Amino acid sequence: MNEHTQYPSWLKALSGADEVQARRFAAAKALELGWGGITKVVKLTGMSHTTIRKGIHELQSPDELKPSNRLRKPGGGRKKIEIKDPRIAEDIETIMDENTAGDPLSLLKWTNKSTYKIAEELNRRGHKIDPDTAGRLLKSGGFSLQANVKTKEGGSAPERDAQFRYINEQAKKFTAQGDPVISVDAKKKENVGEFKNPGRTWRKTEQPMEVNVYDFASLGVGKAIPYGIYDVNRNEGMVNVGISHDTSEFAVESIRRWWFMFGKDCYPDASGLLICADGGGSNGSRNKGWKLFLQELSDQIGIPITVCHYPPGTSKWNKIEHCMFSFISMNWRGQPLVSYETVIKLIGGTATNKGLSVAARIDEREYEKGIKFSNDDMAQLQIQPHSLHPKWNYSILPRDAGVHERS
Repeated sequence: MNEHTQYPSWLKALSGADEVQARRFAAAKALELGWGGITKVVKLTGMSHTTIRKGIHELQSPDELKPSNRLRKPGGGRKKIEIKDPRIAEDIETIMDENTAGDPLSLLKWTNKSTYKIAEELNRRGHKIDPDTAGRLLKSGGFSLQANVKTKEGGSAPERDAQFRYINEQAKKFTAQGDPVISVDAKKKENVGEFKNPGRTWRKTEQPMEVNVYDFASLGVGKAIPYGIYDVNRNEGMVNVGISHDTSEFAVESIRRWWFMFGKDCYPDASGLLICADGGGSNGSRNKGWKLFLQELSDQIGIPITVCHYPPGTSKWNKIEHCMFSFISMNWRGQPLVSYETVIKLIGGTATNKGLSVAARIDEREYEKGIKFSNDDMAQLQIQPHSLHPKWNYSILPRDAGVHERS
């Protein structure tokens, strides 16, 4: 009987042992075989001579046989790839940013790419990684496999996906040029007064804050209309809190305030401004007033303003919703918005571990609803529609100083 058929049972036993048990068991067999036993066990098991000798040393040293929760000494074993190759974490974030499903500005951490494709891309970038390790890195980076969520409200999928890609391209282009990219939207109106605010907050037991039983507007001091501007590149935001109506004039005035308070100092050499906005509401793609007031702003600041609208039914993908408004909502949950001062303080106190900062200002101006704009007004616009979905993508250029501007 040859040596390969002499020990079938103990060879099978090795498959269920950890590496410490395996080398000690193999070492015991080598000692049992006597002279030449190490070489024979090496051939049978595929272990190295060093491993077998280490097992023999452990068997012959009583202290080495004491139970231990460790397979290796502290610091021993193969280092994780993110330790040996720190750049891989940055590259995997970049890959995920570029391929996040449905989100033009790489906002939500979910993807339609498989771990095989991600590993393939990482290997192409010079890293040595397999799909399983790529999956582990994704989980440690906060990514997860997620089921579908009902967020789409309609629209053609091919057009929507093409628009998302276009917004992403425009954002990258403006960022590369050092120009500002802002995401804008109006948060839902809030009753200001002693009204219940959803959510809970820590208070002394049995000492809840008492609020009105009914949410009648007449019981409060007014409405708060937060219009937000989120600076994508700087992770900074500003909220202009109106007290009258959410009109196109109010929306553009909010952007104007952001520019003169923050934008012009943060981007002194800006050659353009990119605004990413929803397709409806006060900043809607069909809103004449939105374009007219943006024209006045472009004339005033002297740089072109490019607008990219999210397709209909995709407002939930607007970056400001997830990067700023969601944190404001968390910051004031369970806190009655008893006054405008409270609203401003709670918005201004919003911050995150990733460095988000938000400024807030009150806008006491009365904005008129229902203003009509004529075709002659629209004819004065210096607007350049883009070749892709021109109703959603366009640039407004500054007019000559001699052109009449609205007061």
